[in-house]
Amino acid sequence: VNGIEIYGMKIDSKITSRFAHNVITSRAVNRGDGHKEVVFDVELPKTAFITNFSMTIDGVTYPGTIKEKEVAKKQYEKAVSKGQTAGLVKASGRKTEKFTVSVNIAAASKVTFELTYEELLKRQFGKYEMFIKVKPKQLVKDFEIEVNIFEPQGITELEAEGTFITNDLQNIVKKTFTEKKGHISFKPTLDQQRTCANCSQSLLDGDFTVKYDVKRTTPDNLQIVNGYFVHFFAPTNLPNLPKNVIFVIDISGSMSGREIEQTREALLKILDDIKEDDFFNFILFGSEVHTWKETLIKATPENLDEARKFVRGIDTEGMTNLHGGIMRGIDMLNAAHEGNLIPKRSASIIIMLTDGQPNVGISNTQEIQEHVKKATEGKYPLYNLGFGYGVDYSFLEKMALENKGLARRIYPDSDAALQLQGFYDEVSNPMLMDVELNYPENEISDLTKNNFKHFYDGSEIVVAGRFLDNNQNSLTVDVRGEGANDALSYTTQQDAEQTAKAFQEQEYIFGDYIERLWAYLTIEQLLEKRIAATGEEKENLTAEALDLSLKYKFVTPLTSMVVTKPEDHDNQDGIADKPVEGRDIFHNLTSFEKPAGFLFSFLSEAPQLYHLHGAQPTWHTLVDGDPHFIISVPQKEDALCFNINEDPGAVLNLIQDPITGITVNGELIGDKRANSEAKIQNTYFGKFGIANKYMDLKVMVTPERITVWNGNEKTGFTWLDTVTLQQEG
Repeated sequence: VNGIEIYGMKIDSKITSRFAHNVITSRAVNRGDGHKEVVFDVELPKTAFITNFSMTIDGVTYPGTIKEKEVAKKQYEKAVSKGQTAGLVKASGRKTEKFTVSVNIAAASKVTFELTYEELLKRQFGKYEMFIKVKPKQLVKDFEIEVNIFEPQGITELEAEGTFITNDLQNIVKKTFTEKKGHISFKPTLDQQRTCANCSQSLLDGDFTVKYDVKRTTPDNLQIVNGYFVHFFAPTNLPNLPKNVIFVIDISGSMSGREIEQTREALLKILDDIKEDDFFNFILFGSEVHTWKETLIKATPENLDEARKFVRGIDTEGMTNLHGGIMRGIDMLNAAHEGNLIPKRSASIIIMLTDGQPNVGISNTQEIQEHVKKATEGKYPLYNLGFGYGVDYSFLEKMALENKGLARRIYPDSDAALQLQGFYDEVSNPMLMDVELNYPENEISDLTKNNFKHFYDGSEIVVAGRFLDNNQNSLTVDVRGEGANDALSYTTQQDAEQTAKAFQEQEYIFGDYIERLWAYLTIEQLLEKRIAATGEEKENLTAEALDLSLKYKFVTPLTSMVVTKPEDHDNQDGIADKPVEGRDIFHNLTSFEKPAGFLFSFLSEAPQLYHLHGAQPTWHTLVDGDPHFIISVPQKEDALCFNINEDPGAVLNLIQDPITGITVNGELIGDKRANSEAKIQNTYFGKFGIANKYMDLKVMVTPERITVWNGNEKTGFTWLDTVTLQQEG
């Protein structure tokens, strides 16, 4: 393509005890007669941490170095002022982040890119899953995916599939597993990659997914290596606990149309899956709060039929009394437990769905969080589902994490109903409550999370830690939990010799994998705790996570990888950051003089920042369809008109005025009546962020509300309020 030939690409994955170490290598040559730009463009899972990157040009290697983000930022700003740099990583989809590096090389020169990333594979629905994004964008002479798996417990099943795999390609996916080892290879020839016999386009465009599970003769498995241990806990053949589910659904006006239709569709499918031992109820919140029943109702066939009629009649009205809806749900669960209206041994959960921000009743998000935390007292997990890009995702995430749950974004696409149902499926089969895995305090330090509100069928609990004595070679664990019929309580023991014996057969896996697994899990949990923390606690969590990120060379939200390139031929150094879900659209922008080409990590879900430049232009923004821009041409009775066709969630930098210090960004949302067959979907501005760095003033505007930050002081208004704000100075 354009004189650049990618002649080799290999994706090499090694998985040991669920911990995946992946290396993507791409080799290219400049077949043109002058300098050409080579682009290395890969997508990796959001759950992964980049650990290394290098490029080798004509035998000279340029390595990436991982630094504290603040240090890298200073280096970056200096380079920006000289116009020498570009950001490298942005979120690119539901599950992926895109890593892009480009370099100019001379005619006949060769370049090798190598990117390494690691992740702990999570078990869902009874399987571990690893997906690899495949998109070479041209035919590659030597293309290969190779996956080696080593599981000391033994492998029971192994699957490999690709969204791009045709019947012809199916035969070249080689898959074998024997006892503890699994191997997958996919190595298509040039002709097998073609879309047709004489075509130059490649079939290889999509997801390649590996799924497997391990043998479980006991509920858990302990492994000890080099002074570290990991404990996997996933009991089978336990009866499910009855569950008590309250669905708290946003029916405000912004949910009208496609969103409420998809919500109804998902709830009807969920009603088909609710078991007869379960109890449930629906709470709807718009300007007012409505309940289907006054208390939780048993899922009898008659009650389920009545619930279906109720769901079919759900319609939108009013504004967003989110506080009222959640508090009604908590009060209902509290009353049901206190009045013994539900089984004593049962799991209670609240699932809340919203597409906007609170603007009726109590609308201060900090106050809502405090009320909810006080009311639940840690008794019920709260799962917050944010529909689309108009939500305050960081608020939903903080509130969920403070209440033993999690937040999930529901993407406003044609499969939104399936996304909602899929989330419910994850939490629909609780097997244990109040699970604790206890280890001798005088033997273990730096333990990861070891108590869990619920254990769900098909999932797995993972705990890792470090021995105080590196030479210790045995470990005893007490396991406790509450099941459907009785309490679960037992003690298990493991020694290092047993682990060593299990590991004798593996020859290709790195020996420090348990230590790196522990570091990965610890950093992940510290970053999660940090979301809801404040003050000194937040500072301590940040410092601890940063130290580990630097020690183990992980690119996390606290670190950056600086990529250095040859100084000639207009090459620009760059910085790779870890994008963060749900940051607001002007977060951190005002602290930088020069955001052009700025780091993308602090923006929201699809966070590439687009900068629009013109000679003192006049901007006009129309609202029918995609953002249309009209720039008046100076001294001409003419104008430049253009559209920007970007995905919902993309952020456009509309104004950047260094003199006044004003920045205006706009975030795109999708058309709720989107045509799934259209190649380009209409988008609109759904959120504006306006910031003045000199006045420490920020304003965020959505169709529902206006939020003003004056320093750390936050105030919210609806469009119905009449307000005058003044600032001294």
